[in-house]
Amino acid sequence: MPITFYEKYNSRTITAGKGGEAESAEFVYTLRGVADDTYARVLAGNSTAVAYGILVRRSLTLEPVHIDTTNADACIWDVTVQYGPKDEPEPGDPPSFSFDTTGGTQHITQSKQTISRTPNGTAPNFKGAIGVTRDSVEGVDITVPVYAFSETHYFPPAQVTATYRGTLFNLTGKVNNGSFKGMAAGECLFLGASGSMRAGGDWEITYKFAASPNRTSIPIGDITVPAKKGWEYLWVKYSEEEDESANALVQRPVAAYVEKVYDDGNFGSLGIGT
Repeated sequence: MPITFYEKYNSRTITAGKGGEAESAEFVYTLRGVADDTYARVLAGNSTAVAYGILVRRSLTLEPVHIDTTNADACIWDVTVQYGPKDEPEPGDPPSFSFDTTGGTQHITQSKQTISRTPNGTAPNFKGAIGVTRDSVEGVDITVPVYAFSETHYFPPAQVTATYRGTLFNLTGKVNNGSFKGMAAGECLFLGASGSMRAGGDWEITYKFAASPNRTSIPIGDITVPAKKGWEYLWVKYSEEEDESANALVQRPVAAYVEKVYDDGNFGSLGIGT
């Protein structure tokens, strides 16, 4: 038996406002030949109008009349579609946007500059190393620039396929391999996306990102690191050296390393612009 979808006889309930224009409407349909409720909802969403006059589809509900998981042909659903004034975004509407620049925490072992050493002339010079002990450099946790932002987009059901959801999964935890939302390659990290199918069958998906600036000419004691992309990791090796003025062996930076810890990804595949 083929899948059938039709409006029930005399099913429409329309309420008019004071000005005579419809302020709400309800339609009831019958869907036959589908056992899976998710598929039934998608079919119903694709088979009913997203608007009725000036009203928009506000909800779509499924009520099982007869369900037989072993025989889809025997399955029957009642589908109720309600229309009302528009008060939420629809597919194709502009995305919403939010951001947060409160920063992130990073553990560092090097200062930007040693302001003073006391007693002057005899305190060991650690070349900017912080929290030096006999055997290690303890460092300190500081707040660093991290630009967290999110975008919420609205899509029709046909656009949010299993393949697209797989793309979101595969890009999570990757950094941009090209310019994205005003940021240079290497500065933006995709934290992932969360989505839900709304009552009308369309999808609401929120994409979350964090940005950290690329840097060049980074001083580490007497060393200068040429460049580090935003989400690469910089660490420093220390070794004992003699500080003749303090007549002591001290821990000083002797090498710096920039490590790639995230793979690159093409953020154009997210489908939300670059």
